[in-house]
Amino acid sequence: MPDVEGVRNRLGKRTIVLVGMMGCGKSSVGRLLANRLNLPFVDADLEIEAAANLTIPEIFERHGEAYFRSGEHRVILRLLGEGPQVLATGGGAFMNPETRREISEKGISVWLKADFETLFTRVSRRTHRPLLQTKDPAAVLRELLRKRNPIYEMADVGVDSRDVPHEQVVSEIVNVLDDFMSAKDADRNA
Repeated sequence: MPDVEGVRNRLGKRTIVLVGMMGCGKSSVGRLLANRLNLPFVDADLEIEAAANLTIPEIFERHGEAYFRSGEHRVILRLLGEGPQVLATGGGAFMNPETRREISEKGISVWLKADFETLFTRVSRRTHRPLLQTKDPAAVLRELLRKRNPIYEMADVGVDSRDVPHEQVVSEIVNVLDDFMSAKDADRNA
């Protein structure tokens, strides 16, 4: 059984930051993880939309991706100061080196890994993904995976997101967080 209380206590003021591709389950798993740890859950994309008073597709359409990424960075920096909490980030947030550095300093990053087939099945059910609104969304998704996976690998820990009950993935996250924080504590006390 995962040490939920130990994870929550050792977290201190840090934020658990979920990173990974669109469709990997950051929001749905994040809500359950927050509930399990008795922490607030925050979805960075919803916070960005509230700050801009626009949906993410509207931001992309009116202002472009660079404008969106700049706002995303500012919102995540603000949210990192509001921990402890579970924070779901957008798929591209972790690509920004400054955002990664801030996450490393103020949080613990968890990569929800998923293979192409799982992701494509999940994202093809919806039309709100601006980067996939192309003639060949599968090719775009493959290219994003190729570019982003090496960066996601820099996360503190990783857990496979696959077609199992989300509660199982949450238990695995709590276990890897417990192991990660125990190892960090042991290093500090050595």
